[in-house]
Amino acid sequence: MRAVRLWLLAAAAMILLTLIIGGATRLTVSGLSIVEWKPVEGVLPPLSAGAWQSEFEKYQEIPQYRKLNQGMSLAQFKVIYLWEWTHRLLARATGAVFLLPFLFFLARGWIPPPLRPRLWIIFAGGAALGVVGWWMVSSGLSGTLTKVSQYRLAFHMTLACAIYAAVLWTAQQIAPQTPGEAPLRLRLGALAIALLVLVQIYLGALVAGLDAGLKYNTWPTIDGEYMPSFDRLLFITPLWRNLFENDLTVQFNHRMLADAIWFLALVHGFDAWRARRAARGAIILAGAMTLQAALGIVTLLYEAPLALALAHQVAAMLVFTFAIVHAERLSHRAIVRVPQAAGQTA
Repeated sequence: MRAVRLWLLAAAAMILLTLIIGGATRLTVSGLSIVEWKPVEGVLPPLSAGAWQSEFEKYQEIPQYRKLNQGMSLAQFKVIYLWEWTHRLLARATGAVFLLPFLFFLARGWIPPPLRPRLWIIFAGGAALGVVGWWMVSSGLSGTLTKVSQYRLAFHMTLACAIYAAVLWTAQQIAPQTPGEAPLRLRLGALAIALLVLVQIYLGALVAGLDAGLKYNTWPTIDGEYMPSFDRLLFITPLWRNLFENDLTVQFNHRMLADAIWFLALVHGFDAWRARRAARGAIILAGAMTLQAALGIVTLLYEAPLALALAHQVAAMLVFTFAIVHAERLSHRAIVRVPQAAGQTA
């Protein structure tokens, strides 16, 4: 099973890299530079001056160019185009890195039967993610919007993170580990932290989609208040829309959940240390949470410059990685191994 685990870890690393480049693509406002979805033809970038000019003219037809980038040069357009093209190329490459070895391992009988449906579901989720990505991009190509819908952005980001978690969790299940039952409270605590980090990533994507990180740049108060009044948090009707469209509410929710996760991680780390079960992992996770919270505060206070904003997004993915690995180790259930032929190392 060693080769299978290495394959899954490679696929997880590719997903992580794609997520990071995707974050950079959004932060550089490059995501709408390619206005067509060509899964096959789009593998290659424009290769001639005429092809580049054609792509630039297509971009000039969308609201983002007319309202934000009027007068942009072709050279400037090439920069944002290559960010988005790199993101899409990595997504395609990740699909190939997952599918081709998967089919090979299936043909050789190296994947245990209980694992096969899960891996097919993960692949289907990855294929759906490509469709969701175009659905997201299409929201910013017409009408009056100069960016993609925050609803679709958050859904796209969260689905990608869920697929990443599934691949990483599966790879960890294959790894040989020392048997031992952790207390239920530790297992539930670790799982709760991992799930809450995923929710926090969703909220962070909403903040990014609304550019809410460019507003209310004070801490620990938010716009001069520790607790904004309800008439400011809930002024949009129907009320549920405030959770997704009200800049103040979205940023406030992101802050409050960050505080809750940080506190839970500290309590969990202390509990794991006392129980002497996965204490190192719990303490590392609590430390990573603390650094991420500090980075988030600094990013907010400096009004989200590119370098800090990208560092904050990368750190979020690293925290999520730690949380997934730690939760799996505490609730480890090994996958049944397939019989191996003499001399074969799978």
